[in-house]
Amino acid sequence: MTDRPFAAADLEILKRWDTPTICNGLELVVPERRAVGFTVEPMVAVDRKLPPIVGLARTGLIRAKEPPRGPIPPREDWYDYVAATDLPTIALIQDIDDRPGYGAFWGEVQTTVHAGLGVAGCVTNGSFRDLDMLAPGFQIVGGRIGPSHAHVHMVQMRCDVNVFGMLARHDDVIHADFHGAVVIPAEAVRRLPEAIDLVSRREKVILDRARAPGFTSADMREALKRAGEIH
Repeated sequence: MTDRPFAAADLEILKRWDTPTICNGLELVVPERRAVGFTVEPMVAVDRKLPPIVGLARTGLIRAKEPPRGPIPPREDWYDYVAATDLPTIALIQDIDDRPGYGAFWGEVQTTVHAGLGVAGCVTNGSFRDLDMLAPGFQIVGGRIGPSHAHVHMVQMRCDVNVFGMLARHDDVIHADFHGAVVIPAEAVRRLPEAIDLVSRREKVILDRARAPGFTSADMREALKRAGEIH
């Protein structure tokens, strides 16, 4: 078992907040990552009402436009790799076709199998299908919806991936919801709740003043001053 500076309970706590809030907290905890580590293109979620997913990245590259050009990883090896054990996992798949999403890796079968293996969900620049038959509660945050799986196949697994600008690798902590996804550095996991509380308290000062009757720009100046004094 890998020695990590967090436990399953710490990841569960992070499901309380949406992904933008996680990003807000990371700006305080690891300010050098303020402009990196998250998706930067619009994405499509299976169900906007599902809670955020948090887990360790299980990474892979896929293609779908053409049949395999050589040996490919056995599907059984992927299932062994992605299955959750002591901590939840998230499938993080980069479609490397010249037109990502040409064929869908995700549908009724794959979501059912992955959900059964304890995988929390998937983040991908590829496509998904079978919208009315997907495993209940299995979140996909993907690039698009499409009707066919074409020649979809795994090209590589346990590798570095780039999903809409988010660079990630095996075992990275991923937080995702319908807004997109972000990588959480391992050392930041346990520091995030306190940082998010601080951000929330600062924002509350501004929001409360802005929602009050008769709000003026002078009130905003005072609110900004008070928010900045909160430590």
